Amino acid sequence: MKIKFIILGCGYSFGVPKADGSWGKCDPREKKNYRTRCSAFIKSKIKNVIIDTSPDIRNQLINNNISNIDCVIFSHKHGDQIHGINDLRIFSLKKNHKIPVYADSDTAKYLRSSFSYCFNNFPGYRAILKLKHLKKKISFKKNGKSISIKSIAVQHGRILSRSFIINKSCAYVSDANKIYSKDLKYFKNLKYLVIDCLRYNPHPSHFNLSDVIELTKILNPKKTILTNLNTDMDYNYLSKILPKNIVPGYDGMSFYI
Repeated sequence: MKIKFIILGCGYSFGVPKADGSWGKCDPREKKNYRTRCSAFIKSKIKNVIIDTSPDIRNQLINNNISNIDCVIFSHKHGDQIHGINDLRIFSLKKNHKIPVYADSDTAKYLRSSFSYCFNNFPGYRAILKLKHLKKKISFKKNGKSISIKSIAVQHGRILSRSFIINKSCAYVSDANKIYSKDLKYFKNLKYLVIDCLRYNPHPSHFNLSDVIELTKILNPKKTILTNLNTDMDYNYLSKILPKNIVPGYDGMSFYI
C-alpha cells in the first residue's frame, strides 16, 4: 500500500516572502523559495491526514489538489500551525459530520478558547470539529492495511511540540530545538527525516543548520529534508553546500513512505 507524504508548506512563521514583500537572501526568481507556513499531508486509501492547519492552508490544499480530509493532527499551539482552522469547514460540510482533531492537552485548551465556534453549536452554525486526545500512538486500519503515527514530544523553546513518526519510516519534526535523548532511538535509520531548520545562526526554539547536520550524523536517515526555513535560506545555495543526503524542502514536495 502506498502512503504519500506531501510537504504543503515549508516556510517559517512569516513565510517567504514576508507579508511586506521582503525575500531576504532568497532569490525571488527561484519558485522553490516561495514558502508558505508549515503543514503536511498524509495521503492514502486508508485515511487522509493533515498535520497542522497553517494560515495558508486554503491555497496549500488547492495547489495540491486535495479535496478530502479525514482527520487533523496538531503539533502545538502556535498560530502558524493552527490559524487556518476555519478552512476545515468545507470538509466537514461535505462529509456532514465533525472532523476528528487530535491535540495534546495544552493545544486542545488553546483550540477550545480561541476557536470555540468550531467545536460547539451556535444558532445557524453547527460544530465542524471534534477534539480527541493525542495519544502516544494513533493507528488507522482498513481492509487489513494500517497507518501508524507515533507522537513524540520535542522541545520547542519554552513549550513542547509534537513530532510524528509514520509507519516507522518517516519522521516529521516541524518545530523543535531538541529531541530528548531517551527518544533518539525512535528516529534512527528512518527512510526520511523532515526536520525544522530555521536558519544558519543558533535560535532558542528552532534547530539551525549545524544542529541538523549533526543530528543527521547521529540518526542516519536515508534522506533529511529541511523545513521551517526562513528568508536566509536560499534554495539553490543550500542545494550546493549541503551533504548529498540532506536537501532543502519546498512547498508541494512529496514522496512515498
